[in-house]
Amino acid sequence: MQRPLDGLVALVTGASGGIGSAIARRLAGAGARVMVHYHRDEASSRALMEALGGTDRGHAALPADLTDPSAVEALVHHAYAVHKRLDVVVNNAGRYETCRILESTYDQWQAHIRAMLETNLVSAANVSYVAARLMAPAGRGRIINIGSRGAFRGEPDAPGYGASKAGLHQLTQSLAVALGASGISVFGIAPGFVETAMARPHMTAERGAAIRAQSPFGRVATTDDVAYWVGCLAAPEAAFASGTLIDVNGASYLRS
Repeated sequence: MQRPLDGLVALVTGASGGIGSAIARRLAGAGARVMVHYHRDEASSRALMEALGGTDRGHAALPADLTDPSAVEALVHHAYAVHKRLDVVVNNAGRYETCRILESTYDQWQAHIRAMLETNLVSAANVSYVAARLMAPAGRGRIINIGSRGAFRGEPDAPGYGASKAGLHQLTQSLAVALGASGISVFGIAPGFVETAMARPHMTAERGAAIRAQSPFGRVATTDDVAYWVGCLAAPEAAFASGTLIDVNGASYLRS
């Protein structure tokens, strides 16, 4: 039976664990050959790549520091070179840090804003730039950006994070318009809290129950909840929904 992504090549950034790992598994299960990006966790990334079927199935594990523009360029070109094509890019790599404006020094504030923008927005913009230049000659491609509910409802304890994800959403829609004529569709996904190692301190703390209660489902998202939508948007039939931002927050925050 033909799978929807058979023959396609996908690059997933930040794929060594959590949401990225689930996305890689979803895309591979749909037939894609997945380039598993990692920064430091080589062991987990290689274990994931082997679990997907390894190089025999066309998968690869590729390292890069996404805050280095030259490393981004090398990563995307390497991902393309493995099979001489690149069809899907998922900008999943991200970082979350708290910094309360009235409790931080000016230096801490500047470091927070700079780190959040550099990791969550600038790196995704650079990956998208290099990928789009490779996709455009083929007249096809998908760029899927993992944003956040916090871009809409605010992140008072992590304002740089909220601002970076809001910028990523706007980048998504701007690129959707800029790249549509080249056959490239661009989408965004905005999860709320997700069951990951990054969210675990919040979920196991005293306020964990209150966080779950934000959703009428009484829980937070699983990594598979997010990965499902990446698989849908990566499919060829989703092309005309370019520019869409999909909320995956269990109705914990509604917008219109």
